[in-house]
Order: sequence, then C-alpha cells, then structure tokens
Amino acid sequence: MEIITTHKGTDFDALASLVAATLIYPDATPVLPGNVNENLKPFLAIHKDLFKFAGPGEINLDMVDTLITVDTHSWGRLDSRLSALQEKPDLEIIAWDHHLQGDMDVTRAHIKETGACVTLLIQQIKTKRTLITPIQATLFLMGLYEDTGNMTFASTLAEDAHAAGFLLDRKADLNILATFLKQAYAKKHKDILYDMIRKSQTIKTGGFSVAFSKLDIQGRVQNLAMVVQMYREIMNADAVFGIFRDLEQDKCMVIGRSGVDEINISLIMRSLGGGGHPGAGSALIKAANPNVVQEMIVELISGNQQSSVMLSDIMSYPVVKVNEDTPVEEVVMILRELGCTGMPVVDADDRLAGVVSRRDFKKIRKSKQMTAPVKAFMTRNVVTISHEKSAVEVARLMIKHDIGRVPVIKDDKMIGIITRSDVMMYFYDMLPD
Repeated sequence: MEIITTHKGTDFDALASLVAATLIYPDATPVLPGNVNENLKPFLAIHKDLFKFAGPGEINLDMVDTLITVDTHSWGRLDSRLSALQEKPDLEIIAWDHHLQGDMDVTRAHIKETGACVTLLIQQIKTKRTLITPIQATLFLMGLYEDTGNMTFASTLAEDAHAAGFLLDRKADLNILATFLKQAYAKKHKDILYDMIRKSQTIKTGGFSVAFSKLDIQGRVQNLAMVVQMYREIMNADAVFGIFRDLEQDKCMVIGRSGVDEINISLIMRSLGGGGHPGAGSALIKAANPNVVQEMIVELISGNQQSSVMLSDIMSYPVVKVNEDTPVEEVVMILRELGCTGMPVVDADDRLAGVVSRRDFKKIRKSKQMTAPVKAFMTRNVVTISHEKSAVEVARLMIKHDIGRVPVIKDDKMIGIITRSDVMMYFYDMLPD
C-alpha cells in the first residue's frame, strides 16, 4: 500500500503538493494530517468533496510499504499517528521537498531548493503531460503564491515563475486565489503589531540591521506570521524576529523574516528545532527564555564563536563506546538496552575510528553478517569538534551535516559527545545553576 502525506500544520503549499502528488502516484492514498492551518479551513470546507483525503487514523500502517512525503522529509513534522512507520525496516520513502534538511532515510529523493514545494511537482506534471483541472491549477497556484509571498520572497526562483505561468495557462482562477489567500487582520493583530513596534529593539550585527521584538501572549493567535511580515516592512530592517511567549503553555513561538541572502532564516530556525526557507521560517520552543533565544540568534548571525560555556560543560560523558571488532549483533543489543540510536566506535588504542547508528544496519542483507565486526558497517568519516569550541559552532555542524551527535576531541582523544539534546538544553536556558 502506498500513502502520500505532508506536514502537520498543513498550509496551502503542503495541500497543493499533496493533491499534485496524487496525479503522479494515482494508486496512492492521500493522507491529510489532523492539524491544518486556520486559513486553509475555509477552502477545505467548500472543496472537501472534490478531494478524497483519508485521515491518519484510517490507515492500517501494517499494510503500508511505501511512504510518499511532500513539503517535508522530517519524521517530527508528520502527524504523530504515522510515527510507527519509522520503525518499519523495509519501508520505501519517496520525498518531494524544497527544504534541504530532513532526518528521513529517503529511498528516492526529489529535493531541491525552490520557492514552493508544489513547483517541483508541477515540473513533473508538465514532463508527464498530465492533464489538470482549473480547480487543481488554482489550488496549485495558491500554494505557490503563499510560499513565495506572491513571488516577492527572496527564495523565489525562475522555476516558480515558470510554474505559475503554466498554471495560469491551465485556467487557474486569480479571483478564487485572492479570496482564500486574503488573511484576516483583526483588532488583536493590530494590537500585537503596535506592541511589537513599541518594544522593538534594532541591533547591528555582522554588518546587518536586525530587529527583535519579544512579547508575552495569551493563548493561540492565528496568522502571527502575517504580523511579523508587516513588522519587517515597517521597521525596514534586513531581518526581523518576533519572539512570542505563551506563559500558560510555557512555550515560545519564534518567527523570522529576512530580506538578505546572508541571513538564512531556515538555518537559524533549524538550530531552534524548527524550519522554513531562506527568507522565512519559525520554531516552537518549550520552556525557553526569550532573552536566551535572542542571544542565540545574534550569535548565529554574527558568527561569534566565543561562549562563556565550553563544550566540556554541556557534553555527555563518560561516552558509551564499542571496539571496532565487536560483532554487529552485540552492538545491536547494546543500542537496544540503552535506548540509543548510535554510538562511537574506537580502535585498539581507544582512538575514534567511526560512528555506528541503527541506520547503518539497514545495509545488512544476510543473517551471517550479524556476526561480522561493526567496523564493516560503521561510518568512518566522522564529524568531530574540539573541546574549545562553542555550543553555537556544534549546532552549526549538526545543521550542516544533518547529524544528531558530535564527538568532542582533546589531544586526539575522545573525551565526550554532544547530542542534540545537550545543545538544546543549553540554548533553552535549562542548564542547572
């Protein structure tokens, strides 16, 4: 059984990509997450009979052998009811995404940085000469326009413009598009924008002007991204960040917008556990101190490598490790007992030889390979970091290489290991006094 799905908090680009994928994979079942963006609900209420979506709870996961994801290839962004698929060893994963970073072990990747994900699928639809209806063309154009800011975001590429032209040629209706993409601007939004401007702080860092505004809010507020975009236009800064703290939920919503290539919002938000595009993105952080979040963003923009907290203060040690001659079956048991996804591998001199993870064991095809030494399957090109470096720098390495652990080295010896949890504990200001 094949299923197609997208990220929770589904927006127009995600919905458009989901529907477009059904044209490329007609035998697959489209699965719409239970959580969708508020501005998508009026469209779905009117058009739900035109699109036959299944809910995550309606799918027999035991029957699924192929997962097709659009507008994401990160497990954490899927509906939690599909999380059991992550444990299926023979699952084929096909990803269509314009976000370069993701943690899925993808079998077939259609991943390229474009203004909107639906652009990638439209290119395939054009190549296959697949017929689309005017309402499909309109939906696809909505997704394209939403994610490119009506073709004004810096992340917009020529491919997006060509895709828009193709959809207009297929009778996409701009009147319908304007109706559903028009975001509500209520008194609450005006009050938040006023407070953002009143409490705004603009700093110069890395040669750029960056505006920050930190607000406490009560409950969930829809369309905060729209308010932040207006804030950026008023402040006329190179980049802006709205940090909204919900005291009741003890969470911070961080929304960023950038008008310069040098400040990549996607990379910054990934270091906060979120994501986005070069010009726009967001992250939801639990138990976060807004001042610490701002300091981290400033460090990432300025490239400041210094930190009063050394890696040796936040790393995990002693390190659980295995010798390179340890049989695979023994390593599997150790990982299972400890609840770890991977661990370092050392040689006879206790020097780092590689890293092994559960993902590496997917290479095993025969039972007799379980008795082979782990060095036959480990990853040898290990990304490491000096104990003198900062938490910001190790976060950059994790983002760049899409890895969850980095060994800490001193005098050519491994003295500890930094995990994503260690880094986030520091950045979220949760270190003990």
